[in-house]
Amino acid sequence: MSDQDGKKTLGLSGGARNGRVNQSFSRGRTKSVVVETKRKRVVVPKPGSSGGGAGGEAVKRPSGVSDAEMERRLKALQAAKSREAEEAENRAREEREREEERERRRAEIEAKEREEREREEALKAKEEDDQRRLAEEEARRTAEKAAVDAPAPAKSADPQRAPVNKPGTPTPRRDKDRDDKGGRGKAPERDGRRTGKLTVNQALAGRDGGRQRSMAAMKRKQERARQKAMGGQVEREKIVRDVQVPDSIIVSELANRMAERVADVVKALMNMGMMVTQNQPVDQDTAELIVEEFGHNMVRVSDSDVEQVIDSVEDKPEDLVSRPPVITIMGHVDHGKTSLLDAIRNAKVVAGEAGGITQHIGAYQVTTDKGAVLSFLDTPGHAAFTSMRARGAQVTDIVVLVVAADDAVMPQTVEAINHAKAAGVPMIVAINKIDRPAADPNKVRTDLLQHEVVVEGMSGDVQDVEVSAITGQGLDDLLDAIALQAEILELKANPDRSASGAVIEAQLDVGRGPVATVLVQNGTLKQGDIFVVGEQWGKVRALVDDKGERVKEAGPSVPVEVLGLNGTPEAGDVLNVVDTEAQAREIADYRTQAAKDKRAAAGAATTLDQLLAKAKADESVAELPVLMKADVQGSAEAIAQALEKIGNDEVRVRILHAGVGAITESDITLAEASGAPVIGFNVRANAPARNAANQKGVEIRYYSIIYDLVDDVKKAASGLLSAEVRENFIGYAEIKDTFRVTGVGNVAGCLVTEGVARRSAGVRLLRDNVVIHEGTLKTLKRFKDEVKEVQSGQECGMAFENYDDIRKGDVIEIFEREEVERSLT
Repeated sequence: MSDQDGKKTLGLSGGARNGRVNQSFSRGRTKSVVVETKRKRVVVPKPGSSGGGAGGEAVKRPSGVSDAEMERRLKALQAAKSREAEEAENRAREEREREEERERRRAEIEAKEREEREREEALKAKEEDDQRRLAEEEARRTAEKAAVDAPAPAKSADPQRAPVNKPGTPTPRRDKDRDDKGGRGKAPERDGRRTGKLTVNQALAGRDGGRQRSMAAMKRKQERARQKAMGGQVEREKIVRDVQVPDSIIVSELANRMAERVADVVKALMNMGMMVTQNQPVDQDTAELIVEEFGHNMVRVSDSDVEQVIDSVEDKPEDLVSRPPVITIMGHVDHGKTSLLDAIRNAKVVAGEAGGITQHIGAYQVTTDKGAVLSFLDTPGHAAFTSMRARGAQVTDIVVLVVAADDAVMPQTVEAINHAKAAGVPMIVAINKIDRPAADPNKVRTDLLQHEVVVEGMSGDVQDVEVSAITGQGLDDLLDAIALQAEILELKANPDRSASGAVIEAQLDVGRGPVATVLVQNGTLKQGDIFVVGEQWGKVRALVDDKGERVKEAGPSVPVEVLGLNGTPEAGDVLNVVDTEAQAREIADYRTQAAKDKRAAAGAATTLDQLLAKAKADESVAELPVLMKADVQGSAEAIAQALEKIGNDEVRVRILHAGVGAITESDITLAEASGAPVIGFNVRANAPARNAANQKGVEIRYYSIIYDLVDDVKKAASGLLSAEVRENFIGYAEIKDTFRVTGVGNVAGCLVTEGVARRSAGVRLLRDNVVIHEGTLKTLKRFKDEVKEVQSGQECGMAFENYDDIRKGDVIEIFEREEVERSLT
């Protein structure tokens, strides 16, 4: 309120509970107190004042506020004002003390600077005095040398007529520094300084009088002292640089790129409120502020920019040449895919497959009788190898869908059709096993209609060929259909550029190290090329074709095995040739870090609720840990996917590690720490691993067929399931009366109305058909004897364990529990 109204507003705190009390004065007397809270504002008259004010103005007094309450509030107001005054006085005193401390420090700094200036001036005067003495000494030595070298006067024949020196004339003296042979010795040393040249003998003998600062160093020191005494220092010309800053950069690296002192950069960051050291990273925005503060230009770059060196370039039409087509054989398991490819290659690949099924992708190149070169990919048909079939469809030009004439369309056949449609590649249907008595090609064509595959025989655009891998029937027609489809596609590539391709399969060979089967898609891969593939990099040490022969180079659509990797890549990774080893290493390191960050982000709980939910879920789900090693990367990936699908809400399979190569001692150590079995798929454990497994009691199981592996793991996981508990109702009893027995408690006199009552069974107490208690019997008596069971229609006495609230008319339900083992479907 303003002063013109004759009122004064006082602040209220503390006792007023964060509200305000405005005390209004009129004509020197307090009429009312205005109490303002956060919610409302009320006017309270002062205790002892009348309801009306001066001039007849009525003062409204809020209801519910007594005189004692008003006095208490006024006392709180006064106490708050006194505390506020004390706090203000304390703050003023602290401010004066801080100002005095600053003045004292400023005086100390000025005194130190004054002493430093005086010291420098004294040093400067001493240096000037030394230079003056040196100049005088040099002039004197020069005069003496001139006097000694002057020609001596001619001697007279009479020695008695020798010239006599006049008074005041300096007498020529012989140089004391001459040696006995008349040669000149070294110049005398004065003031601890060495004069003349320093020889090797003098340096070894230590007669140089100590190493002294050069004249140039003295002049530089004097110049610095003179500039500092004049109140400033001549700054060098600032060099403005373009500083490249990634998403995150270490403080020391940022200082190096700016050519600034690390201490200055750390000081600038601390002035910005960031307490960091030179080994800590800062983000790009903070680095930009620092770069601008030091007067440099900021150039934003990203960590992913390292991959720009492998960006694909557009090929000119005149550089493109025809390339062989890549054909992928797909279909259901045991429909004859590999046998059909064997018949084309005149080989016996199927004889080497465990269980007669293909468990990894094979890449082959075939030259037909007509001279056409075709590249084939054979994919597995088992349900676990879905990712393999998808990968094969992605790198192919033509898909050959093999369907058995006596089996028609099956689940993996439908899956292969979907993969081919998703990849957008043309399809050729090969109806195999046409020589079987139960073959029905028309049924195959009809079943394909349900999946939108219309063959030419039914007025569609998909070629279909009836073949037999056993008799060779229709193979030539199939090759002609493939050649026709490839001619329609007009497949071309540029062989004169840096090679790029896709990893079909990868494995860890004991003698050759990491080996990757690569299908070159563009360019020419040569021996000695430096490449990066996924998170790995390497230099092509050797190239091996599908026949096992070494080749110097591989052009487009040629599958080869590449040796020289530093690690085993993932199946499906893209191989790119780069210029230098440093580029390949940098790209691989970036991809490794990015993959690590992605895995960490996917498995980390960001909030407390997520962390608690994850911990609760882990406690409620039983886990079967498994460590698995396979022969090739594709098989390891497929088995891992198959095992992850095993389980339900109560149990699951957790893969500790899945890799390629032989089982090693480190795998046994990991399995022992986790209590997990070790599964080897087409691999074996080496001797140290076998010895460690025997000592530590780690189980190693070997498999060559994926069916057996998945079934055994499913049985092991079923053992972790808790048994299912079933209840079988065996009888009912009605309470006729209750008795109090000393030492036992309340005992119910019951009549078994249905079934039988057993002491070992569980019971429920029902009152008005509502369960009020569930437990076990403490006693079951027939007359005075304890019995095991009571038949229907007989009377008995029952007492419950730890429960006495039984009444006449209650019903006792009697049941038995049965545990039934469960298994995963």
